[in-house]
Amino acid sequence: MAQDPSPPPDAREGDAVPASRNPYRAVLAVPGAWRFSAAALVARLPMSMVGIGTILMVQGIYGEYALAGRVAAVLVVVQAICSPQIARLVDRKGQRTVMLPLLAATVLGLGGLVVCATTRAPEWTLYATAVVAGATQGSYGSMVRARWTHALDDPRRLHTAYSLEAALDELVFVVGPALATVLATLVAPPAGLVVPLVAVTVGGLWFLSQRATEPPTFTVEPGVRTRSALRAPGMVVLALVFVAMGVVFGGTDVATVAFAEDEGAPAVAGVILGVFALGSCLSGLAYGARTWVSPLWRRFVVGIVALGAGVSLFLVVTSLPVLAAVMFVTGFAIAPTLINGNALVQNLVTPRQLTEGLAWVGTSLGVGVSIGSSVAGSRIDAAGAHAGFEVVVAAGVLAVVLAVAALRTLRRRAVRQDVTPAG
Repeated sequence: MAQDPSPPPDAREGDAVPASRNPYRAVLAVPGAWRFSAAALVARLPMSMVGIGTILMVQGIYGEYALAGRVAAVLVVVQAICSPQIARLVDRKGQRTVMLPLLAATVLGLGGLVVCATTRAPEWTLYATAVVAGATQGSYGSMVRARWTHALDDPRRLHTAYSLEAALDELVFVVGPALATVLATLVAPPAGLVVPLVAVTVGGLWFLSQRATEPPTFTVEPGVRTRSALRAPGMVVLALVFVAMGVVFGGTDVATVAFAEDEGAPAVAGVILGVFALGSCLSGLAYGARTWVSPLWRRFVVGIVALGAGVSLFLVVTSLPVLAAVMFVTGFAIAPTLINGNALVQNLVTPRQLTEGLAWVGTSLGVGVSIGSSVAGSRIDAAGAHAGFEVVVAAGVLAVVLAVAALRTLRRRAVRQDVTPAG
């Protein structure tokens, strides 16, 4: 396997950065790091806004929730199918080479979706533009983690960097849906999609313009056939665990909204979901601020078990304050588990498949969110808000079963990286 020349030397100087008591300050001091991390934060804001923004726009203009759900589902499903394939090309051809033309297509797709909706164009045009938008988005979350992996040789600093990105992901999911809802309901139905359209354009161009920190590409030698990263031992079950986690998140969102409505305080739902994400964000930052002596695979499984135990408490929730408390505590299991899951990908796949592997788990999470929202919504319509929480609990149990079943594979494949005690 031939490797193309690396970017300029100043793109990988983690060992030359002065020591700092603040681990986040230390990793962000790596040349170019804060810029590519900030750019990726802006570029991936749409991942939490496009789905709900599409639903609110189509429903607000056409007056049909069913149509809105179908258009959003097409966008999400197409993105889930295409994102790992885009990531595979990124590993081979480079982030800028692959993503610049796709970014232009994404802008055309999202812009076309807004135009078609605002002009009340035929239904098929909504699906067509949704396909273009979903098929070309790619995964900036996986690409920024690939940059961190290339920029940092020290596993402890990489752990901190992954923790930072997990916390930023939570920030995106706290701000994004609320912003899309406010814009679509108080400004205009298309406004919830206009902001992510601007964000992906500005953030994407900013991110892709930073050539010095772009990871090297891996070219395939003639006659050598490459396999999908999903075929690496442990990757399928890891992806399935992430699907189950996504069902937990998607089901929790819908069930919380329904429960708040039943309690006569629908506006409180957003606050409670924010508390859920806040607990995750705080735990992610705290988790990344220290190093750990236990093996990575063990910490991942413990996190899954903690998440499963936490969501099981949803069954005994009787009021909104109790729900908020349970969700805040349960949220502490989310970010560390996502951090460890993404770190496991690095151990399960080859370096030339890293972006693809990270995209698979990210996509699996997104697919799970869509499944969870749909299934929990159906159960809530049939039997009330608590039926939605039952879906969440079932998904939590499934995640635990899958993680435990994969214990032997994860233990055999995982490299013990974090071996320095915190101090």
